[in-house]
Parts: sequence; C-alpha cells; structure tokens
Amino acid sequence: MGKKGVLLVNLGTPDSPQTKDVRRYLGEFLMDGRVIDIHPALRTLLVKGAIVPFRSPKSAKLYKEIWSPENGSPLLYYSIKQAEMLQEALGDNYQVELAMRYQNPSIESALDKLKAANVDSLKVIALFPQYASASSGSVYQKVMEIVSKWLTIPDLSFVNSFHNNELMIENFAENGAKYQPETYDHILFSFHGLPQRQLIKSDPTQQHCLKVADCCSVLTDANKFCYSAQCHDTARLISEKLNIPKEKYTICFQSRLGNDPWV
Repeated sequence: MGKKGVLLVNLGTPDSPQTKDVRRYLGEFLMDGRVIDIHPALRTLLVKGAIVPFRSPKSAKLYKEIWSPENGSPLLYYSIKQAEMLQEALGDNYQVELAMRYQNPSIESALDKLKAANVDSLKVIALFPQYASASSGSVYQKVMEIVSKWLTIPDLSFVNSFHNNELMIENFAENGAKYQPETYDHILFSFHGLPQRQLIKSDPTQQHCLKVADCCSVLTDANKFCYSAQCHDTARLISEKLNIPKEKYTICFQSRLGNDPWV
C-alpha cells in the first residue's frame, strides 16, 4: 500500500518584504471572491484601483520589521517547521506537504508532489482553527478546483475546523497559565474580524445569525459552521481550562476593511 498524504495550508506571505512582492501578494489575496465577496467588477476597482496601490508600500515597511535575515517570513518559517514536525510524528507511512493559499509554496505545487507520490488518500487541513468561507473555505475550493482536473482522484477529505480540539485548547491554556490570568481584572479573547454579511450567509436558516439574542454564545445546528460562534466556543473552552469565570472575560474581534458592519 502507498502512503497517506497530508496537505497543510496556511494563509500566505509575500516572497519578500519588497513592495513589488507585497503588491503581488495583496493582489492575489484581496481579489479572492471569498475574501471580498462583492461584485467582481467592483472588487477589481476597489482592490486594484485603491487598496493595493496605497497599502502595498505601507505593508512592505511593516513586513521589513518582522522579516528575518536568516529565516525570511516568520509565517513561512514556522509553517515549514510545523510540517516537518508533523512528518516526523506521523512517520514514513505519510507524506506531509505545506502550501500557502496565496503565493508560495502554492497549493498546486504541493498537490503535484502528492500526486507524483501516488498517495492512497489525501487529507487537507487549513491551519485556521475556526471555519470561515474567506479562509478555510477558500483553501478547500482551490484544492477542489485543482484536484477535479486529475484523471485519478484519491480518497479526499477535509478538516472543516478544529476550534474545539482538546489538544489545541490544552496548549492555549497551558501557555495562558504562564501569565497568571487569575491576577488580571479582565481578560480579552481577540479574534480576527469578518464582515457581518459573511456570517449571515453561513446561516442556513437565515433566521438565527444577528436575529437571535446572543446568537453566537452556544453552538447549534444553525450556527455550527459560523466563524463567530466557533470563536466563542474556543474562548469558552480555554476559559474553562483556566478557571476564568464568564464575567471576567470578553470576546472581541480585530481588523476591518471598508464601511460595511463587521463583527
């Protein structure tokens, strides 16, 4: 029997902190219809006409501050380490490949390696604990677009999310405990933000999201794929591990783009 394939996919990074490479990265990232889910013509005008030209030089300066002369992009460096450690843990019966959703190493190049290895099965894991159409969904769509063109398709599976994975929760709690959270007046759990419209789209009932009080506080069939609800669940599980009472922590979201309401 052949090997089992595992594809790890992270968000992405420019090839260098130079403005031209940052511009290429931002262009691919923000032109993704799952990231900025508006009419394609308007998205093109917004991204290529306004965001990328103005943001690229500013972002390049920030990338230069974190870029390592020895290791390059921190995200790529530690993602490679993660893939290497998983390969070591799984052993020779598996082949682990790493890809970035945007830029390099590309998903297609990683899939080509797994295809060449003739793996018996392929498990795809987007390295985002909580599912969102703009992150995990985009990764899985790209994988399916590529694999759908293969003549022979191996047994293919995806990990939707791992927001409540026990080992992950324990790891976060263990790291958090080092800072003695019980000595703080209040704790903030901060997650990346999303436009509210994307959360509403993920509600199959169209009767729950932002229509029910505290709609994200408990996971239900209506919100089980909701990014915000999964974030709330992650925070709840970590706080329970750390014995932080509910009244002593708050869940918040950071980052936004445009004038539409965000969480």
